[in-house]
Amino acid sequence: MPTRPCWVEIRPRTFEENYRFLAAAVAPQAQLLAIVKADAYGHGLAICAPAAVRAGAPWLGVTSVEEGIAVRSFCPDPQILVISGAFRGQGPAALQHRLTPVAWEPWHLDELEAAGRAAGAARGSIPVHLEIDTGMSRQGVSLADLAPLLARFKIESPLKLDGLMTHLFAADEADGAVTAEQMARLQRALERVKSDGLHPSWLNVGNSAASLSGQATAIAELAARYGMKALLRPGLALYGLVPEFDSDFEGSGPSILAAARTLLQPVLSWKTQVVGIRTVPAGSVVGYNGTFVATEPMQLALLAAGYGDGLDRRLGNRFSLLVHGQPAPLVGRISMDQAVLDVTEIEEVKTGDEVVMIGSQGEKTITAFDHAHAAGTIAWEIFTRITGRVPRVAI
Repeated sequence: MPTRPCWVEIRPRTFEENYRFLAAAVAPQAQLLAIVKADAYGHGLAICAPAAVRAGAPWLGVTSVEEGIAVRSFCPDPQILVISGAFRGQGPAALQHRLTPVAWEPWHLDELEAAGRAAGAARGSIPVHLEIDTGMSRQGVSLADLAPLLARFKIESPLKLDGLMTHLFAADEADGAVTAEQMARLQRALERVKSDGLHPSWLNVGNSAASLSGQATAIAELAARYGMKALLRPGLALYGLVPEFDSDFEGSGPSILAAARTLLQPVLSWKTQVVGIRTVPAGSVVGYNGTFVATEPMQLALLAAGYGDGLDRRLGNRFSLLVHGQPAPLVGRISMDQAVLDVTEIEEVKTGDEVVMIGSQGEKTITAFDHAHAAGTIAWEIFTRITGRVPRVAI
């Protein structure tokens, strides 16, 4: 059955090309873990996770055990990192589906160890990545609390310390001071791990900003110093957007960053259609609460998209979409299921015409960053806010 005309187009081959560019850019120093959490940043997990595997990704990163199970159903081979860990009662499922949970609380290890003992798992057969809090104060074990967790891997336990992980939360800042402090804390954690006689395989550090800002070399050198391999976790860059760095990076950033700005391509386009045209006289009110009043006769186009689809309500009266390759202003408040464009200055707009909300039409382009700047948020939120009722179509 034909669907309501509001849809997202996903280009899996573009995703694959983006992955291959990033993998080549950090090779041979590091491997990549492709972040496909949050339904692949709203792009569609079932489309993007297999694309990452086709491109050569040995690791995929998801938020939850539930996402990991979904990925495993169509990606049987890669290692899958569960970034938010296994919650209570999820240990058996994590083992059954061969997931690698991140852990930083004693109860995380309790959950996995109990599941392993119940399943008769061999000693050291359940891989875990231990997250270190190096300054973000979000998730991760502090250096002061590290020793008791490390001790859990030295007893007759089915747990294996497969990797150490942290998150460089300010890798987009040009002076690098925060990142340097984090790396110093991480090295202290590595020293403690070494002194305890543990030998994890992976140093799991760094997002898209870290991967593109020249941090890969420092991460790889630190990993090698402790007999580990570096694992970087790009997210946004895989979907074709370069994170917004401090202005000081412009013109002086590493060569990989300059290349990324040229070679990474957006994976997603978001489109709808004109579903009605009307001409209104001067003085007509448009939308809820009359926030827009026509000052002259106008031609208005009704769209089959609203905030129930993820189009931010704050964009009303302050943003434009593309029709016939030209920007058309959103007028009035965006409704749950509909929005209205002023197409007075665009010739021959008719019912059924395509409207681009994110993507290109003619010579014009609207990006997730454009939405984010107008709405006072970030591109990640723009993508993940596109709701589940909007079909994702691979093209």
